[in-house]
Amino acid sequence: MTVTYSSKVANATFLSFHRLLLRWRGSIYKLLYREFLLFALLYTILSLIYRLALSEQQKRLFEKLSIYCDRYAEQIPVTFVLGFYVTLVVNRWWNQFLNLPWPDRLMFHISSCVQGKDEYGRLLRRTLVRYINLTSLLIFRSVSTAVCKRFPTIDHVVEAGFMTPEERKVFENIRSPHLKYWIPVVWFSNLASRARQEGRIQDAIDLQNILNEMNTFRTWCATLFGYDWVGIPLVYTQVVTLAVYTFFFACLIGRQFLDPAQGHPGHDLDLYVPVFTLLQFFFYSGWLKVAEQLINPFGEDDDDFEANWIIDRNLQVSLLAVDEMHMNLPHMTKDIYWNDSDARPPYTLAAADYCIPSFLGSTTDMGSALSTANQDTEHNAWLKVKETVQKKFQIKIIVVTCFGSGSWSSSTPAQRSRAARPHRSSTGF
Repeated sequence: MTVTYSSKVANATFLSFHRLLLRWRGSIYKLLYREFLLFALLYTILSLIYRLALSEQQKRLFEKLSIYCDRYAEQIPVTFVLGFYVTLVVNRWWNQFLNLPWPDRLMFHISSCVQGKDEYGRLLRRTLVRYINLTSLLIFRSVSTAVCKRFPTIDHVVEAGFMTPEERKVFENIRSPHLKYWIPVVWFSNLASRARQEGRIQDAIDLQNILNEMNTFRTWCATLFGYDWVGIPLVYTQVVTLAVYTFFFACLIGRQFLDPAQGHPGHDLDLYVPVFTLLQFFFYSGWLKVAEQLINPFGEDDDDFEANWIIDRNLQVSLLAVDEMHMNLPHMTKDIYWNDSDARPPYTLAAADYCIPSFLGSTTDMGSALSTANQDTEHNAWLKVKETVQKKFQIKIIVVTCFGSGSWSSSTPAQRSRAARPHRSSTGF
């Protein structure tokens, strides 16, 4: 049952994430509280034994053992091994979500390309979408424990209406030691080809598009089956689990508070409660619990995929699209912007702040500023040229307005060249 909290973090407000820390369903507290309590209990027992039950000689031996465990426990690469493992598991989990079989694109093609509003046309379209839903159901039965509990046998599949008794006989008569989720795909392909021959599918391109979408749907189902078949290597899972639990087993002894009177380095205080060790256990073990929950998202954990809901939704929506909605169009009418070239949908008062001008590029404002700066720069440069020429040639330079533009900066380089040509003075020099 997927835990959704997107609406709670839609806006970055003060303490927005902190409110999520108080939730129980799907939380790290629910996953980890048993292990956390066990670790705290074992630590407390060892601490009491060290303080109350051991003799002075035994305490000195325990202190040496504690220092030894604390020194060498840090050599276990928990962060590296666990971080890489969790990244691999999360990527695998997300890829499985991306390959969940959705029949939407296929049902759109069937509704628009398989013609006929008679009873046979209706039967043809409904049978096609029933086959694709049967394909996904057979896959979900093989990978999801929740779906397997709902449909433990083929009898339950027939009783639910995904398969007819006649189809069940054909299905069971096909002898194969492999998972037979591909049989409804063959039925679908043959039935679509018959519809093309009968003229129900009027174009070969439409048939090709339907079969291509069917192949995409089959690929999604096969991918889920492949993830269920080939998991993360067991040896890697064992290494990570052993690394985490070995590290904290060493911490049970190595993180004990020792007698400050003995002068052991790093044991100046006796706080009784190892706050940072408990936090380290919470974070590392919680990290491992994330991997344990996501490694198979088709179980019954709080954040596993709702496979039964997907089955219900896909069947209901696909049958509705190809049957009741087939060529059932609303009456066309002119929209409210019919004669309005500048269509602007209205805003409510609550959404008024979201009415903003169009984005024209990140350099739009900079272009206006640069235009003004360039005008000033060109004008100053021209004044320097004018002063230099006057001093060198002792002539009078007349600045003219180019082509009546009234702006020196708006003229072209050729126009500026002609305008900057020196004119002889009235003295005839």
